[in-house]
Amino acid sequence: MSTEMSTDAAGRPAQAAPLQVIAMHGWAGEASQWAPWNEAVGPLGWRWCSAERGYGSAAAAMPAWETGRGRRVIVAHSMGPHLLPPPLLAGAEAVVLLASFGRFVPPGRQGRSLEAALAGMAAELEDEARARRMLERFLALAAEPDPVELMRPGPAQGPLSPDNRRRLRHDLHLLAGTRGLPQGFPSHVPLLIVEAADDRIVAPDVRALLRAACPAADVVTLPGTGHALLSAPVIPTVLDWLQASVAPAMAPGAIA
Repeated sequence: MSTEMSTDAAGRPAQAAPLQVIAMHGWAGEASQWAPWNEAVGPLGWRWCSAERGYGSAAAAMPAWETGRGRRVIVAHSMGPHLLPPPLLAGAEAVVLLASFGRFVPPGRQGRSLEAALAGMAAELEDEARARRMLERFLALAAEPDPVELMRPGPAQGPLSPDNRRRLRHDLHLLAGTRGLPQGFPSHVPLLIVEAADDRIVAPDVRALLRAACPAADVVTLPGTGHALLSAPVIPTVLDWLQASVAPAMAPGAIA
């Protein structure tokens, strides 16, 4: 995808139509991971709001759509779309899924093995020290093939209260029970699926199931990157797609 800025007939920079974006992190993540994204959309004049599930020190928070603030876009990583309220998800006019899925546990033998692994992770959340070690292993796997040191600080680096661990455990059970796209998922809006070619969390069969469930989606596979999308040019890839497919550029002075 090209990331060059479009211009009008006079060669002046074109102005992107306004968007409002609600971003949702995945399991064991937190809203602070979206800080580079928020900074990147600032020059475009878009409204960016990051939802927070509350796994760590930050309190749970869920933004809402605002009237008159531009087209409504969801950007969600991994389990993110499954953590959004169905009415909010249904109100989206475009969706970007980053290393995400509909059904997480694939059918068959591989699925049974993964279900057992999720149950083991849930059991480790009963104890804070064991929970921290489990999260550290999970994050290292999510980072591969990049070093885990590139990950932004998150819940695993802070206190894991009983409430934090209870929420993580609840969402693990939700994860194991996913059987397809979440309730409220808008089926007839522009959709970008960004896959991590070396994803160690979302299985290839699961990625194929998502593509099959969304045959009209645009799909980008980023080579050499893992589930956390640490070293890939994911931000310019997504912003380029949004400007081309959701907020077509307008010449300065044009009426939206």
